[in-house]
Amino acid sequence: MASRTLLVAFDDFQLLDLAGPADTFRTATLLGAEPGYELVVATPDGSSAPSVSGVRVESDRSLAEVATSGERFDTLMVVGGLGVREVAADEQACGHLRTIAARCERVTSVCTGALALAAAGLLDGYEATTHWASLEELAANPEVRVLGDRLHVQDRDRWTSAGVTAGIDLALALVEHDHGADLAHQVAAWLVVFVRRPGGQSQFSAQLQAQPARREELRELQRWIPANLAEDLTVAALAERAGMSERTLVRAWRAETGTTPAAYVESVRLEAARRLLETTDMTVAAVAAAVGLRGPERLHRAVRRRLGTTPDRYRQHFARN
Repeated sequence: MASRTLLVAFDDFQLLDLAGPADTFRTATLLGAEPGYELVVATPDGSSAPSVSGVRVESDRSLAEVATSGERFDTLMVVGGLGVREVAADEQACGHLRTIAARCERVTSVCTGALALAAAGLLDGYEATTHWASLEELAANPEVRVLGDRLHVQDRDRWTSAGVTAGIDLALALVEHDHGADLAHQVAAWLVVFVRRPGGQSQFSAQLQAQPARREELRELQRWIPANLAEDLTVAALAERAGMSERTLVRAWRAETGTTPAAYVESVRLEAARRLLETTDMTVAAVAAAVGLRGPERLHRAVRRRLGTTPDRYRQHFARN
């Protein structure tokens, strides 16, 4: 018997929130998931729903039909988009979601779909996340323990993800939960997406997390550092490159980017190290050298401090076979 997944859409939903997980589940089925995934799309009134990009998606059922039918689903997934707030404000729709969720093995959301789950009371007492721009809105629900800056969060039978493409990461995590890491990696390769990112990974790359500096000298360093990780990136070396004193560099960098040069360098190096651990069979010592950490013990300390694990365990969980 197939694993049944109910995808809930609505007018002005985010197309990739639905298409990304749907293609992930369908690819898992094509690659031999047993049981495979059966996908059903529901909208509040059962009619087709236009996405914010203008592409319209047909609906298989209305929420009322599903709620009153007694049908059971393995997974309920509510997608996000501009129209989710109308769903969250509709008590009848929220009631249907509560009824359906009670018959599901797990309840999930992509992006701002978490706002609808929260409005229905389905995240009360759970940890959850959503798109970075809507974290405060989700946190307005006092019963929800919001975890910011996560790609996806699992708390018992509740799974929530950050925005848009993070829905693919969530779907891959669900496939791994159901069928193991090997199939999840095959699906990622088939879809030509980056090997599955851990849920605790930041919603932003190190470069995106740091604010762009106003001074051209600092912006040039921000562009230069990621491409030259094996170089001397001490504050003294960076200050000399920028034509500043060390004290001026540190003060200006903190004021304009919200972090320090040392913290930025470590973040960029760790991000590069993660990519190498996930996608190569380089030794930990070789990875450390490649990103300029000058010894595996420094990489161990950085991974332990930032990710709460070791390089070997990180690779074991997230490396592509």
